[in-house]
Amino acid sequence: MATKRRSLPLVRPRRTAPGAVPGTVTIDPEASPSRIRVITYNAEVAEEHAVAEVEALAALRRPDRVVWVAVAGLGDARVLEGLARLFGLHPLAMEDVVNLHQRPKVEPYADHLYCVMRMPDLERGQLGLQQVSLFLGPGFVITFQERPDDALDPVRRRLLQSAPGRLRRSGADYLAYAVLDTIVDRYFPVLHTFGERLEGLEDRVLDVARADLVPHIHPLRRDLLLLRRSVWPLGEAIARLLREGDEADFISDAIRPYLRDLQDHASQLKEGVDLCIAMVEGLMEAYRSAVNLRANEVMRVLTIFAAVFMPLSFIAGLYGMNFNTQASHLNMPELNWPYGYPLVLAVMAATAAGMLRYFRRKGWLGRPPRVEGLPARDFGEPPFPDVEGDSDEGA
Repeated sequence: MATKRRSLPLVRPRRTAPGAVPGTVTIDPEASPSRIRVITYNAEVAEEHAVAEVEALAALRRPDRVVWVAVAGLGDARVLEGLARLFGLHPLAMEDVVNLHQRPKVEPYADHLYCVMRMPDLERGQLGLQQVSLFLGPGFVITFQERPDDALDPVRRRLLQSAPGRLRRSGADYLAYAVLDTIVDRYFPVLHTFGERLEGLEDRVLDVARADLVPHIHPLRRDLLLLRRSVWPLGEAIARLLREGDEADFISDAIRPYLRDLQDHASQLKEGVDLCIAMVEGLMEAYRSAVNLRANEVMRVLTIFAAVFMPLSFIAGLYGMNFNTQASHLNMPELNWPYGYPLVLAVMAATAAGMLRYFRRKGWLGRPPRVEGLPARDFGEPPFPDVEGDSDEGA
């Protein structure tokens, strides 16, 4: 028995009750327990700490080091509120952290920036999306993930490697860029997987119209629509991050080229998702066309059979009339001929063969003849003649 496919909700419910005080942090009872990992680093050293209590973070903050606080799981209100007090995070931003319906955006506050994105993954071939919130301030970066996973481990490994790289030599703004870049890059393999699925479905749809393809096309379309909701606002959010970087003193000018490259990646993702959605719509249209073509083929065959049997039915009905041949010599005298019955069968067979031959010559029966020997286009000559005055020579 086939298992029912797990699907992501198109719209997630808001945790905060209507009319609640703005900035209220309402914890989902099904959320994962909060786990804190801290990395402090500079160009010379990088240290990772396992922190059980938020109060212990105060001793890890040093003016000569960047602090990255990574929180996995949003099930502990005490941890979230403690981090908000320690780093001065805005309560409206903390409310958005626990409400998992946010679209990608960047919100500037007095002494920090809040950025939220959605990070994709493929678990057993099924799309998963989790919200990742990021706070960037002077000397610190704080990330909140819905659930524990290893998605940001590449950034941790770069920080903890023995040889200091650009990430260690740069400030908190470059760390924030590295985290956002990792999130954006995770979309590309997901999009590539969906593209391969679409190509396979395209070959099967064009081969034969099969009803079992529809359950594969519709879930893929739903996942792509969810991806589009996550990808489309990315470019706008990164563009705002670039604009806010002009006013925030904790974002250096050296990070701007990297943010522009990140914005270019977001544009590529948007174009890729749009292309995949257009392919899905094309597949559905091709499937409907194939089904209609199949139905037309069946109707054509049935119509040809009906047309062939119409004259045969007329002949059979004509000789089925019970006229008394002895009452008049005009009442079907051929019924008394010794070869009357074979002659009628021969006429019926000739009529059917003649009609089938006529239908085939018209192309109504069988496959239409292929047109071969068409001259190939010569791409050596330009498709349009040169217009005088448009030449670049001598310019």
